[in-house]
Amino acid sequence: MFSDKLNSVDYHWFLVRTKPGHEPELCALIEREKGKIRNILEVYCPAYTKVYVRRGENEQRLPFFDGYVFVLATQGALVEFLRDNDSDAYIWHNRKRTPDEKAVACTIPESQIRAFRDYNENYADKVIVLERPYSDYAFNAKTDEPNEIVRVVDGPLAGCEGYICRFHRKKGLVFRVQGIMPGSWLTVTYPNASDLHVVRLHNAEGDRLSIGTEKGRAADLLVGILQGCGYGERTQSLLYELMERLAADLSLEALCKHLQKQGEKELSQRLARLTTREAELLINLARYEHNTPGYVKEKWPRILLRPFLTPTSGIEWEEGKSEAEIQHPNFTEIIRKVGITEEVYFPSKQEGGKTTTTYYAHIGMKEESENLVFFANWDDFLREYFLTAGKANEKLVSGKVQKARNGTTLTETEKLMESFRNYAPTLYKVLTEPDSAIKAIPNFKVGEETLNVLAIQSSAEEKEAAKDNLMKTCVRICTEINTTNHLAVWRRYLRTVWLHE
Repeated sequence: MFSDKLNSVDYHWFLVRTKPGHEPELCALIEREKGKIRNILEVYCPAYTKVYVRRGENEQRLPFFDGYVFVLATQGALVEFLRDNDSDAYIWHNRKRTPDEKAVACTIPESQIRAFRDYNENYADKVIVLERPYSDYAFNAKTDEPNEIVRVVDGPLAGCEGYICRFHRKKGLVFRVQGIMPGSWLTVTYPNASDLHVVRLHNAEGDRLSIGTEKGRAADLLVGILQGCGYGERTQSLLYELMERLAADLSLEALCKHLQKQGEKELSQRLARLTTREAELLINLARYEHNTPGYVKEKWPRILLRPFLTPTSGIEWEEGKSEAEIQHPNFTEIIRKVGITEEVYFPSKQEGGKTTTTYYAHIGMKEESENLVFFANWDDFLREYFLTAGKANEKLVSGKVQKARNGTTLTETEKLMESFRNYAPTLYKVLTEPDSAIKAIPNFKVGEETLNVLAIQSSAEEKEAAKDNLMKTCVRICTEINTTNHLAVWRRYLRTVWLHE
């Protein structure tokens, strides 16, 4: 709404109905005459380029709303103008909700007009309008898996949230744009999502554990309980024994009774206190072991230090404590509670938010010469990294910016390559900066075993600072990799480091 200098005349954006296809003529007429008429300030007829994908590259400039034009004016002046100049056009009125209610002229808030014009005039040629409703794109039509939800970080579409969907072998970003009609929305897609810098949002309603992660969580849960109960070097053999027994009889109650008879009272009581969800994880793994004998031995052939971030601690915490230690034969394991905050999205409500989940960070500490070394288990992740060599490794780490054509024009734009430098900058610094206190070390010796680790060395006096540095750095790396859709391969290996929801 606007007012003149005397604050006595109200202006609104009115919705004017005309014959479909006559919008440009009405706009031209108003533009031509508005300088001669008081209280008609502006006219707007939104148009867009629609690409018919199945018909090749044919393009047509079409109106967004057939038969509608938007005019900034006073109601009296606009009614008079249409009456005298275009008998086919009239101001659109909202429908009456009750017989006694008066019909009211449909007006559009200035902020809504401004937002829509900004989108339509600057970005519409970069996207394709979709016919299906936005909710149809929440799931993959072939697999029924939820599509990833992302938010654009920068560029013309910064702030847009939507689904990553596959169209004709390309991944596109599907999002909603507020239409100019009150309460209306348009579903559109940016055809090449790889051009965009986005962050992944946790789908609070659709994301679910992969089968692999679920089994990993179950094995880690049992390993943590065994180590927390002080079984030390017997942990591995007991893991196999308990899973074989549970696979033969899918009853935790029966397993607890058996352990009680064997004199393993503490372990029996600990298993009896499992939550429903934890018990379900163990039973599902045991069921798979029953159908595939030897699966646990094959997938967990050695047990040394648990993954860096786990959803269960394995130990029972003293009240008020947030850190604990477990003594192993060749090192001390330090376990710390870590709150990780993630951005989440609720598709049914079209709302975002944040959630904080408690995880448990596990690092080892051992003496080496006169110093202490703290190390975190990144074994499978770093093994895959160390296997890259030559150009593949250079491309992965350095992430040089490459040039990309902007549509069909010769204008070149920078395109970020899928690399650690561009999407996991903390890991990039660890791998490339010579003066980084934290190093990626292959075949790090722990007793007779070796691990690929992220490690930091410190004196006894700097123990706390070094420990904090390693934990915080590893958490940052995990969250950076997990919040980009550009490092999908490395997210899979991250499952061995972070048993994520």
